[in-house]
Amino acid sequence: MMQTAAVAFKTPTNGQNDLFFKCEHCGIPLVVPATAAGMTLKCQRCGQPTTVPRSAPASDAARRPAPVTAERVAELQRHLKENESQRTEINGYINQLSIQLHRWQLRLQTLNERNKELTGEIGGVSGAGNSQLPG
Repeated sequence: MMQTAAVAFKTPTNGQNDLFFKCEHCGIPLVVPATAAGMTLKCQRCGQPTTVPRSAPASDAARRPAPVTAERVAELQRHLKENESQRTEINGYINQLSIQLHRWQLRLQTLNERNKELTGEIGGVSGAGNSQLPG
């Protein structure tokens, strides 16, 4: 027989009688009393049925990362060096594009100034031409 209830979201209290687990569907962390072990509860976030594990997940000691070895440090240093190389490359691209953008902005400014000159000249020619027309 499947028992269903709404899963109550509460702040972890690290109580002895609480079970900490994640929803099977949306992955939100959940905390329920240990008495709910084995029950299928409805997640309040996604609404899907989620089974409460019968025992607590692995202890904190089991979840600690493995000790750092010299090999792992060397691997991390290689990744760090590669990351820095990629950052340098991207900064170079950004600098090149910034220079190109500045050039285009100067070109646009020159074109805008030329546009004003030509518009003014057209206005001057049109105004002078209209005064010479017979009325």
